[in-house]
Amino acid sequence: MARSKEFDPEAALDAALELFWERGYEATSMADLVEHLGVARASLYATFGGKHDLYLAALNRYLRTRSPNPIEALSQPGPALPAIRALVELYAEEGIADSRRRGCMIVNAAAELLPKDPSVTRFVESSWAALEAALTSALFRAKAQGELGPDSDPVALGRFLLVVLQGLRIMAKGSPDPARLRDAAAQALRLLG
Repeated sequence: MARSKEFDPEAALDAALELFWERGYEATSMADLVEHLGVARASLYATFGGKHDLYLAALNRYLRTRSPNPIEALSQPGPALPAIRALVELYAEEGIADSRRRGCMIVNAAAELLPKDPSVTRFVESSWAALEAALTSALFRAKAQGELGPDSDPVALGRFLLVVLQGLRIMAKGSPDPARLRDAAAQALRLLG
């Protein structure tokens, strides 16, 4: 008969996410995880695999639990430009409000581990591709609904906004000057008309 787990894997994953988000992958040891999670090393290995597997699970958990989910926000019916504007402004305001300066866990993973970690690279690229696709789709809807001019290029604008959003995340982590972040967001939004 199999023994039941002596801990809640979901709670442990949440705690691991917080620790990785705060310290990063390299600065978090298995001993740190054991201590922070209050779970025996053998139990962590049996449940999640090694530290790298736990990190990937934490990244996935981060994406699944973000609120609001930017892809869902951009996929709502109705006018598309207000959703895009709200998302850009949200990224700037979240950066300003992040008193712990943890930034975005996906951007942190990119800055720390790309391109040397192929698994994290695939994960980050997939996340960025999904956001870019949602932005591009919303911009195509905006163009079709007459919210953007007929000469606008939704693909190029989607790529530009992806870079702006990720840049806001990086700047907020290092230097969360409210004027800098708000001005950058406002300039990006001016391109949308």
